Amino acid sequence: MALDQLATSQDGAAAPLATDRLRPVRLWLWFVAALIVLMVVVGGATRLTESGLSITEWKPVTGTLPPLSAEAWQVEFDKYRQIPQYQQVNRGMSLEEFKYIFWWEWGHRLLGRLIGFVFLLPFLFFLWRGLVDRALGWKLSGLFVLGGLQGAVGWWMVASGLVNRVDVSQYRLATHLTLACIILAATAAVATSLKPAAERRASSDWLRGYARILFGVVLLQIFLGGLVAGLDAGLTYTTWPLMDGHLVPPMANLFVQQPAWRNFFENVLTVQFNHRLVAYALLALALGHWLSARRVGGMVARRALLILGLVAAQATLGILTLIYQVPIDIALAHQFGATIVLIAVTVNLVRLRQDA
Repeated sequence: MALDQLATSQDGAAAPLATDRLRPVRLWLWFVAALIVLMVVVGGATRLTESGLSITEWKPVTGTLPPLSAEAWQVEFDKYRQIPQYQQVNRGMSLEEFKYIFWWEWGHRLLGRLIGFVFLLPFLFFLWRGLVDRALGWKLSGLFVLGGLQGAVGWWMVASGLVNRVDVSQYRLATHLTLACIILAATAAVATSLKPAAERRASSDWLRGYARILFGVVLLQIFLGGLVAGLDAGLTYTTWPLMDGHLVPPMANLFVQQPAWRNFFENVLTVQFNHRLVAYALLALALGHWLSARRVGGMVARRALLILGLVAAQATLGILTLIYQVPIDIALAHQFGATIVLIAVTVNLVRLRQDA
């Protein structure tokens, strides 16, 4: 089901439950969305501090508690010392240094569990109070299932770094990040659909199509950002607008690996170059979307201008992250910016759907 259809009834109109009585449901969903944004940022910090492999087991229930004694800390540390990351990268790390990376990963996992409870308990309460009809109930149930799947994907990602390599697979990291952002977008879409637009202006199929493309390209760029993070590609070719002295790197360097498709996922030069290209395309799309929305005016034009400003700010953060060689503060601001851009294009898409 398309994202814009997820947020509307089958006839394309706003859902019949979109009244003031649903304000608590809307606020709850936006709170969940805020927690997902926090989860994405903490996940970025976990990656940047190379903390993700510090907990070598997946214990959804018993793992809620951290080590509570010196002996328990030593057991966790001994488990970490068995994996390649410790043996090849962090050999000689002290127990206190291990605790630093452990707390990052533990906090990331605890936040995931917290989101599950913050979602499930109010959901059951709203069902009991009759605020959720069958259609909305199915959507919310789907979000909960996706959240559970995200936990499994997170462990699938971590498991890739425990044997025969010192970090996680960039394929799995990008999948984990993208799924988190799909859940974020779906949550924002449902929340937005539960409140009728304050102003309705007839928008063209062209503008709605533009908004769909914009949403798709934002998700693609997030996936590419995950590949960049997974390969530490931001630490290579740290100049802009040139890469290694070229505006467009030589084709022989972009496609040095065989088969050719591997370059799009494993060649550091190609992965970073693609991330740059899609950033340029996204900026151009945001500009074109705003120019088209100006003909409609009102909130449609203002939303489009906001998206253009957010995309421009995000591109600037990306450049700063690159040229300063991925400092954690700017890098996390860049990751946070990606979620804000995603929310903006999602709200815009739902609102344009309601205007149809």
